Amino acid sequence: MGPLRRARARPRGRSLSDQTVSGPDRAWAVLERRGSAALLHASAPDPGGHRLACVCLPLRPAVVIGSAQPASDFDADRMALAGVDLARRRSGGGAVFVAPGCQLWLDVFVPKGDVLEEPDVGKSFHWLGDAFAQAIATVLGDSPGRLGIEVHRGGVQTTPWSKVLCYAGLGAGEVSVAGRKVVGMSQRRERSGAWIHSMALIGGRACELADLLTGGEQRRAEARKVLEGVGLIHADDLAEALTGEILRRLP
Repeated sequence: MGPLRRARARPRGRSLSDQTVSGPDRAWAVLERRGSAALLHASAPDPGGHRLACVCLPLRPAVVIGSAQPASDFDADRMALAGVDLARRRSGGGAVFVAPGCQLWLDVFVPKGDVLEEPDVGKSFHWLGDAFAQAIATVLGDSPGRLGIEVHRGGVQTTPWSKVLCYAGLGAGEVSVAGRKVVGMSQRRERSGAWIHSMALIGGRACELADLLTGGEQRRAEARKVLEGVGLIHADDLAEALTGEILRRLP
């Protein structure tokens, strides 16, 4: 989803539900957070120095732009007419469209000194990409190889649309299925550890992002063509199953 950004300490968040997922090193605390995209990005729970996985459930449709992305990329009048909010995240990259049931949005915190801590920023995404690959294969009922699931381990691949649309580029740890980018990631590091923000697109609503861009219809048509090639298609009912599977596969 974008490059590394450093972040300041955040206020303690209120969890709506929690559970523990066991692992070989330390257990993961799992929090379910519900709210507007702006609220979910503006505050984060205090991990307390431990591993934490947050499943974020936006209650309304929103366009979420990267930390350095201009809001002028999107048409305020079109967004108001469509009932879509605008939110900004604190990590980099281009915009994503979020709505209830249209994605698995998972933020994970790895504390300083944890066995999962990786000084190389690119490599630090790989373990989560591997977990997503296995989880996607499980819910689709086949093996990663047969489904064409790949975890990107090379350098950042950009396109002319990368700075505007998150899923138009490909970064470390991000996951593709049969050539379609499905999972995007970004990261920010704090003194106490690192947050990895990840999102798997489910269903076919990614193209709605194109309809909200500023500029002429030709520009929106070009963006729509890019977004037609991302996400898990024909998978509108997989969010809950994929969430459960990825939480079970956290190392």
